[in-house]
Amino acid sequence: MSLGAFSISLSVKDLNTSRRFYEDLGFEVFAGDPAMNYIIMKNGNALIGLFHGMFEGNILTFNPGWDEHANTLGEFEDVRSIQRRLKGKGVLLLSEADEEGSGPASFTLVDPDGNAVLVDQHV
Repeated sequence: MSLGAFSISLSVKDLNTSRRFYEDLGFEVFAGDPAMNYIIMKNGNALIGLFHGMFEGNILTFNPGWDEHANTLGEFEDVRSIQRRLKGKGVLLLSEADEEGSGPASFTLVDPDGNAVLVDQHV
């Protein structure tokens, strides 16, 4: 099972302060919009999303269909297929993608230590 590009989505207190901190670590703004309270930063193939006031806690994020540059992959496992596999293994999902749909969709779950996981397909 391939989950696509991986990033960590951080809930931050101050977007500009966090941006400067991660710039000091070598990250550069890759995408997002500060006016919308989020930016995505990149250092090599490492991705960090900084989000202000959008959710509580931090989220492990996977993007089926994308590589670490947000390029669409030629072939990838659809989010609904991944969801069916996990449900077949008895994994409890907090939210689910519409099994009858196609294209962009997502589902969420929590790991055994309480970390939120988002599988978010944009294509």
